[in-house]
Amino acid sequence: MGLITETNQQYYAGSQNFRGNVANDPNQTFITTFDTDLILGSINSWDPSDVNYVTNNFKLYISASGLAGTWSEWITDMKVVGNTIELVAAPGASVYVVVQLKSLTGGQYGSTDIEKAFGQVVENNYGEYSYIRLGDVIDNYMVGYVGDGKIIQTAKKSDVLFFAKRSLQEFSYDTLKSIHSSELTIPESLSLAMPQDYVNYVRMSYIDQLGVKRIIYPANNLTINPYNTFLQDKVGSPVQDSLAENLEGTSITEERWGQANDRLINGQFFNDGFINGDGYFGNASGALGWGRQYGLDPQYSQSNGWFGIDEREGKFTFSSNLIGRLIVLEYISDGLAYDLDTKVPKLAEDAMYKSISYNLIANRAGQQEYVVQRFKKERYAALRNAKIRLSNIKIEEITQVMRGKSKWIKH
Repeated sequence: MGLITETNQQYYAGSQNFRGNVANDPNQTFITTFDTDLILGSINSWDPSDVNYVTNNFKLYISASGLAGTWSEWITDMKVVGNTIELVAAPGASVYVVVQLKSLTGGQYGSTDIEKAFGQVVENNYGEYSYIRLGDVIDNYMVGYVGDGKIIQTAKKSDVLFFAKRSLQEFSYDTLKSIHSSELTIPESLSLAMPQDYVNYVRMSYIDQLGVKRIIYPANNLTINPYNTFLQDKVGSPVQDSLAENLEGTSITEERWGQANDRLINGQFFNDGFINGDGYFGNASGALGWGRQYGLDPQYSQSNGWFGIDEREGKFTFSSNLIGRLIVLEYISDGLAYDLDTKVPKLAEDAMYKSISYNLIANRAGQQEYVVQRFKKERYAALRNAKIRLSNIKIEEITQVMRGKSKWIKH
């Protein structure tokens, strides 16, 4: 059977239509077929006054005629079990019923902003066909790779789950390219907390007035965020508290870095001809400084600013010229932090199966080494193919790069 089970209306609009029975019976049930499970925050969250009402991921509307402008939200007792909705009260004879998942547009059935189904459930489902859930990977593996007549005749599902998660973690770092991004504004403290699911940064940029992304470089050799900042006595020894633990104060290094004039570092004394410091040429009033940076070290001679990583406090720190800037932090996670992350691109599905097989075989006592090496080679080959597929390199993009290098490209 086909893998696509949603209709176009369900996928794009996030809605599904039903019709009540002629007898107008109470306790009528309507079974939805969304790929997204329905969520009713609590047994009473059909009531807008209930504290869990906002946690529902859908709204239900009824209409006697089904015409535009006649729909009203159902705010009477109902039950949700799985994807089945039960209306406890009688909705009306042959009434039109619509289940609307929350979307950024609010759907087309609510007559007021309060009645509209605002949220992001519909948009979160876009593009899902290119992924497979980790749970489905595990189920498929148990069916296709484990059993009588197969090399792996027996395997605990808990072991398969463990190695599937470990494989997803490793793939997330350098194969799946599952890069997250956060848009933030740098406060006066010149520091931002690391995201909750942060593992390592990919890129830090500030967004200028035209929406262009400008790279912020790591401070590296310029400054440091000290891990320990012990208070000292007159002879330089750390001072302890009543529990014999070293007392710590604020970092003088970080304080000086936060107050530093970046122009004393990058040499940008004459760049007043640039608009808002974004590097776009304005009047020629800054022309006196042009050409005076020849030969400077690139890590110093740039005006985008710098950032550092404070491992002790779990924060990013920034140079003083970035205060109030809108930045975008791009980083990688391990693919296991949230439910939405636990999905695998279909282009890497085979690599997941091969990785699980190799780990099961390699950790099995008494397993012949030649079998282990065979599975290791298969894992390597599948992972290499996944990297090539996910690199998503297009010949047109390569052509554009080569044209930018003054190469003659024949069509």
